[in-house]
Amino acid sequence: MSNQSVQTVSTSGDKLKVALAVVAVIAGIVGFFFLAGKPAIVRAGALVAGLLVSAAILWTSATGRDFLNFAKEAVRETKKVVWPTRKEATQITMIVFAFVLLMAVFLWGTDKTLEFLLYDVILGWKK
Repeated sequence: MSNQSVQTVSTSGDKLKVALAVVAVIAGIVGFFFLAGKPAIVRAGALVAGLLVSAAILWTSATGRDFLNFAKEAVRETKKVVWPTRKEATQITMIVFAFVLLMAVFLWGTDKTLEFLLYDVILGWKK
């Protein structure tokens, strides 16, 4: 991760742009449902148009550019992850299943032992 300082200063113009972007998304969604009788391509076009207009407006704001930089950095960090091979993933999964089975048997045994001690030995109740 980079050691950049975080600045939360935003102008009223940026806030207006973010608000307009939200309005554009809402307009796209409303357009999608408003055009219920039209073909699916027209409805999808209204939704996509709203999202594209929103993205274009958001791109011009500092908040949008900061978000895009954050997303790019997140993708870059994800590429650094060393993913397990199929064999390793299978082995880890089997270990987890074995541990869960072992814990289930342990908890069942503990429950039955405490049930026996409480009801049969201490209270004297027989089933």
